[in-house]
Amino acid sequence: MAKAQQKLQIIPLGGLGEIGKNMTVVRYGDDIIVIDAGLMFPDDDMLGIDLVIPDISYLVENKDMVKAIVLTHGHEDHIGALPYVMKQLSDVPVYGTQLTLGILEGRLRENGVSSNNLVTVQAGDVIRAACFQVGFIRVSHSIADSVGLAIKTPVGTVVHTGDFKFDQTPVDGKVMDFQKFAEVGEEGVLVLMADSTNAERPGFTMSERSVGQAFDASFRSAKGRIIIATFSSNVHRIQQVIESACKYNRKVAVLGRSMVNVVNISLELGYLDVPEGVLIDIDEIRNYPASQVVIVTTGSQGEPMSALTRMAKSDHRKVDIAPDDTIIISATPIPGNEKLVSQTIDCLLKLGANVIYERTSGIHVSGHASQEELKMMHNLIRPKFFIPVHGEYRHLVKHAQIAQDLGMPKENVFIAENGNVLEFTQEKGTIAGKVTAGKILVDGLGVGDVGNIVLRDRRQLSQDGILIIVMTMDKASGTIVAGPDIVSRGFVYVRESEALMDEAREKVKQALDKCEENHISEWSAIKSNVRDALGRYLYERTKRRPMILPIIMEI
Repeated sequence: MAKAQQKLQIIPLGGLGEIGKNMTVVRYGDDIIVIDAGLMFPDDDMLGIDLVIPDISYLVENKDMVKAIVLTHGHEDHIGALPYVMKQLSDVPVYGTQLTLGILEGRLRENGVSSNNLVTVQAGDVIRAACFQVGFIRVSHSIADSVGLAIKTPVGTVVHTGDFKFDQTPVDGKVMDFQKFAEVGEEGVLVLMADSTNAERPGFTMSERSVGQAFDASFRSAKGRIIIATFSSNVHRIQQVIESACKYNRKVAVLGRSMVNVVNISLELGYLDVPEGVLIDIDEIRNYPASQVVIVTTGSQGEPMSALTRMAKSDHRKVDIAPDDTIIISATPIPGNEKLVSQTIDCLLKLGANVIYERTSGIHVSGHASQEELKMMHNLIRPKFFIPVHGEYRHLVKHAQIAQDLGMPKENVFIAENGNVLEFTQEKGTIAGKVTAGKILVDGLGVGDVGNIVLRDRRQLSQDGILIIVMTMDKASGTIVAGPDIVSRGFVYVRESEALMDEAREKVKQALDKCEENHISEWSAIKSNVRDALGRYLYERTKRRPMILPIIMEI
């Protein structure tokens, strides 16, 4: 097929109908570029799972076509899957801004992945990747060095906003490049993909600088130590903590592995401006009175192993919460984390600390555009087609509605799902098919080896426990010579339920006798009969279904 007749394909592999694991494929002919590769944190029912990353089997099948991975910013939901992705797409160049790649490099090092393919760009740069020309446009977000993308393709221009908001007074003074977006819009845009996280929120999102004023007010009234929990990647927030600390003559200590890493990277690359002598090691805090100390820490999401959660449970080696401490939680809970955050706040209050966490206190603002800013972006770009991205399904629907309210025809707006293949010509857009897309679960060092069956077993174990039936069988005669013995874990405590266990043992013997009568000697059949008979009996007696694991030893 001649290239001129080919269609442009946009294939989201993650980030639609969910918050996290953002990843989008742009394909024309035999050329593919990938926008972002993020992770998401597991749902409550994903027992034992550490991380969730996108299924990239489509990219692995077409690995020779993948010409570049381009990154919008350094948040985990946009770069967190790269250590896993780059192991499988090892020759592909990865383009990102300095801070984004600085944070990524640390993640790659932890996972033993080479960072030789990383290519630093800055806002305003344009790169060429096969038939695509990618321009990086500065945007404001809750991490420095964030960019949107203007991708010129043979069919037309695609704009991906990345995560953004219109912040007129950013902390670093680098205002979003409105002019560039307007210029791209003026030249004509085929498809816009825009951040939908705050599509339900009316009005404008407050400037990041307003958080500094809230910090000042809290610092002014605090008597003892101040402990601030925020996202480690929010460098502008950390900068404002440092500025308030300087103003009120306090030293700043940093706590939490990811926080220490990001602060070190930001200092090294010049994204944090810290006067000499303000930063101290966490071990030095005891050398200063409590009224002269600020601790910046991880744990704003109530993560069980984070520094703030361990402090709240009086389980931290270096910091104990004192009644005079002021604790500021400068973040809103990610959907699903509300309970963990509430538990942490309750524990801190029980220890007598003053906890500032309400959104109304102004100690946190979102990094995402609200409705009026989304309208402004649409009016700057004026695209022919629109795909809302980055949000749960209701956010995508709301953002689609905003686009239609601004005059875009309904048939030009695509509320897509992960794996949909959206095809565009200069006149027409359609959802033309589906590719493999889904969740790959990361558990410890295992990537993808835990699936639905293992999760189902874990759920059953967590809800009803396990019974192990151990018996010894004579190989020659097929008779049971020892047992059955029953081991219970998480079901009942054997000593307190002896009668139940004796009856259970009797049921197992009856099942074994039945097998002998019917000349059943296949181990799998014997185990199946034992499992069924015991399962029925236990459900009748307890209304519980423990996992039953018969083990036959042969002599």
